[in-house]
Amino acid sequence: MDETSSARQKALAAMFPDGVAARAQLVALGHSHSWISRRCREGGPWRRPIPGVILLTDATPTRRQLLKVALTHAGPESMLTGVQAARLYGVRRLPPERRAHTLIPHRSKVATWGFAVVERTIHLPEPVEIDGLPVAPLARALIDAARRMDELQAVRAMIHDAVHRGLCTPEELREELAQASTIGSALPRIVVGALQDGVDSAVEQWLETVLEHSGLPRPERNVELRAPDGQVVGVAEVWWPKVCVAMQIHHAEVALEPDKTPETSPLVAVGLIVVRVSPAQLRDQPLVVVQELRAAHHRALQRPPPKLGDAPAAPAA
Repeated sequence: MDETSSARQKALAAMFPDGVAARAQLVALGHSHSWISRRCREGGPWRRPIPGVILLTDATPTRRQLLKVALTHAGPESMLTGVQAARLYGVRRLPPERRAHTLIPHRSKVATWGFAVVERTIHLPEPVEIDGLPVAPLARALIDAARRMDELQAVRAMIHDAVHRGLCTPEELREELAQASTIGSALPRIVVGALQDGVDSAVEQWLETVLEHSGLPRPERNVELRAPDGQVVGVAEVWWPKVCVAMQIHHAEVALEPDKTPETSPLVAVGLIVVRVSPAQLRDQPLVVVQELRAAHHRALQRPPPKLGDAPAAPAA
């Protein structure tokens, strides 16, 4: 590399610290198209991951560089959304995603190219800056991610992680859904529809109603149970320690289908009486569930309590 090229490279590194630049920016700085193209040839020091975007290195791009490439491709008014944006906010339970999803104004004509997914929108939010990158508000990012997902459990895990850790609120998600496209919105509507402002799900609300009407002693919640040898055998969402009766909620797929038959609980193997119900039963047949709980307590009182591990039962994480 001659002194002139070395000086150029240092100047560009200072101007573009992430190592990503639009070709138009380089041309505006006085670099010719032919000089830029030569550096992007095979064996050259630069790469062109997307037409019009230059990676000022020949090394494998980092995740941040790929995000910058997508933003540079999408234009100056773009922002990250979807899974990659949620990851920047600290959401942990996310599906694997290699694409970078960006939002742009509806008037823009930029199109998706490879991993850089571009979505035009008339509802362009005010971006938040995270680590120097423009990012859509988290509620918008989650809804945009969920609209492109096809597994309810993955959508639920992602949204519940964000809400239960206080990263966004159910109300913010509802507001986003109200103005979001209906395309792909079925799964997020199911999940968000089951949230309430207290960060509890609708299932928790139905469960609380059943417990109140049962007339039984107040149970413990989310208790880890152990066999006599100390091995953890399961978690009871609801637990009556004096009679060793457990209640488990069968969250399967949509979790609102009444005909789902739960598999045998491992808690039964250690002699516990277990009442297993689906969210649909809590919602649609609360009196039947109450009767099952009372019958379980009656049976428990007719037999000596089973032996459990000596380790104290503690709330499950």
